[in-house]
Amino acid sequence: MTDTVFKKLPGVLSFQRGIVISDAPFYNEIGGQFEQYLVYVIRHGIRGTQNINKSGNGETAVAAEAKRQEISNIQTTDSAKLAPDADALIVRFSLRFLDFSKALFACAPGAKDTEAEIAALRQSIDGFIDRAKTSDGILEVARRYARNIANARWLWRNRLIARTVTVTVNHDGKHLATIDALRVPLGRFDDYLEDEKNVAHVIVEGLRGDVTATLDILARVEFGGKGAIEVFPSQNYIEDKPRGFARSLYCLGAPERADKTTGIRRMGHAALRDQKISNALRTIDTWYPDFPTFGRPIPVEPNGANLEAQTFFRDAKKISAFDMVKRLNQLDPSSPDGMFAIASLIRGGVFSESGK
Repeated sequence: MTDTVFKKLPGVLSFQRGIVISDAPFYNEIGGQFEQYLVYVIRHGIRGTQNINKSGNGETAVAAEAKRQEISNIQTTDSAKLAPDADALIVRFSLRFLDFSKALFACAPGAKDTEAEIAALRQSIDGFIDRAKTSDGILEVARRYARNIANARWLWRNRLIARTVTVTVNHDGKHLATIDALRVPLGRFDDYLEDEKNVAHVIVEGLRGDVTATLDILARVEFGGKGAIEVFPSQNYIEDKPRGFARSLYCLGAPERADKTTGIRRMGHAALRDQKISNALRTIDTWYPDFPTFGRPIPVEPNGANLEAQTFFRDAKKISAFDMVKRLNQLDPSSPDGMFAIASLIRGGVFSESGK
């Protein structure tokens, strides 16, 4: 390592996402089988009631027009429910971590950058990556990812309402781990199970260049009852929703035509979006300064952006990922800053900085 600290980042600097991840479709388990029993997103109408904060205004009320007095609230919405005879919900996805040596995607000079500066920064990045690949730091990052696979954080709301969640992990067509997800903590990264260590080993091998290091992950979720229980795929964001339209849920495949009598329409195969899974898996940052106060891991983001707290936990000098890239030559990959830097490069993103 050297003492080099770069004053600015180049006009073109980006890192590719170091994880290839699939969507996670939903299935009904019926009589021990599931692949042929898809969970569908259904679009339908409902008649609810108005729930408006009458002390608020259009910005703060649940409905945009807080002044109206109608009691009925007619809506069109999407929902996803298990089959009436389903025993459990099955959710599955696949992921593979890419060779960490290929994290740097683009590094080129802007208007005020010299070729020598760009070459020096490339050397700094390459040196850090080389040190990281053989460090204890990259193993800890991998173990944290493995923990969030094992505890099924990626199931989001489905995990919160579950009675039991069993996560099964396969690698190269062979069984790797079976874990009681609700017994694995969400807020700590210590005392790793042997199954978690086995999953982390495959993740590290992928980061070190093994192209066969793919994980196939399946969760079996029981809700403590049988019947058409509502489950929760990802929700779509629609900027200009039509009046009376409540929500749109993410699904795979093409929608069918609506039933002319009921207006009910099958939209597609319910699923969690890959970005939502990725956000859950990278919720491993306990290295930010306010962790002792906030007390919860946050997703790895360059500035520590957190929707729950509505704040930037790393929006300060020398603790953001942007600042750390300027001083990679000084970072020990096994230090807290070094591990955050590793996780940030795996996350990927654009780090370019304009000239000043």
